[in-house]
Amino acid sequence: MLLNTYNPGKFAFSKHPHELKSRTEIGWGILGVPFDSTSSYHTGSRSAPTLIRESSFSFERYNFTFKKELQTPFFDLGNIDVIYGNWSKTSQMIEDSVSELTSLNLKPLLLGGEHTISYPAIKGLSNKIDLDKLTIIDFDAHMDMMDTYQGEKYSHGTVMKRIYDLNPKNILQLGVRSSSKEEYELVKNNENIKIFSSKNFKELNTIKKEILAIEGPVYLSIDCDAFDPAYIPSVGNPVPNGINLSDFEELLKITTKKDIVGFDIVELSSKTLGDPSAVTTAKIVYDFLTLI
Repeated sequence: MLLNTYNPGKFAFSKHPHELKSRTEIGWGILGVPFDSTSSYHTGSRSAPTLIRESSFSFERYNFTFKKELQTPFFDLGNIDVIYGNWSKTSQMIEDSVSELTSLNLKPLLLGGEHTISYPAIKGLSNKIDLDKLTIIDFDAHMDMMDTYQGEKYSHGTVMKRIYDLNPKNILQLGVRSSSKEEYELVKNNENIKIFSSKNFKELNTIKKEILAIEGPVYLSIDCDAFDPAYIPSVGNPVPNGINLSDFEELLKITTKKDIVGFDIVELSSKTLGDPSAVTTAKIVYDFLTLI
């Protein structure tokens, strides 16, 4: 055994897989999903799982932001062996992998990859929870509610519509500032979908009350383009006037008090180790694991 070494192929502070069988508490299982085959602008989110993991080693176990040590048990189990260009097979792999995680008493934490991966991840939870009782909280610059995008039913631009088709209890989208007319009309006339644009963040207490009112299981999806490009510029589809990190941290503190059954972070499209966008994305994962 070598001393004073670390494994940048795993997220910092993850437990060793041999501890899986001996533990008694519910934990989290990290899976990288390096799939970006429907990306329509900046490609490269297939590299994100590697970059997020490497960046995680820039943090201490004590989280200064929240004055709390990271004690949540979690296991980094590597990447799903996706098939680039074949969404059907990749989707089934993601669904099966998430289902297998839940059988090990682990909640899924997915490192994308593009946003399309959220759909099979949520389907994979259906063996443990009733999806009609599930609320999805989606931080995103886009609604992603188109029925088809570029002729494709399954795409980063249609992912929330496919999730909506699963008939969850509610969808709460935060930070939206871009949509088609089709998407706007769908959301405007639907009581189960609530949208808060980035401009609504000036009234943060209203959003806090909305989150506090949620009952039942929650799936949390974070598209990195929800944030203003000043904070995370390297994303698949950047949109100006996004949310800031301080407001996000306030909402994350509240959200993690809910019954979170799954988490993903998607659409980081950096290609460089140590890129500030990758470090910020890793910090979001680190904050989530600290607070949950």
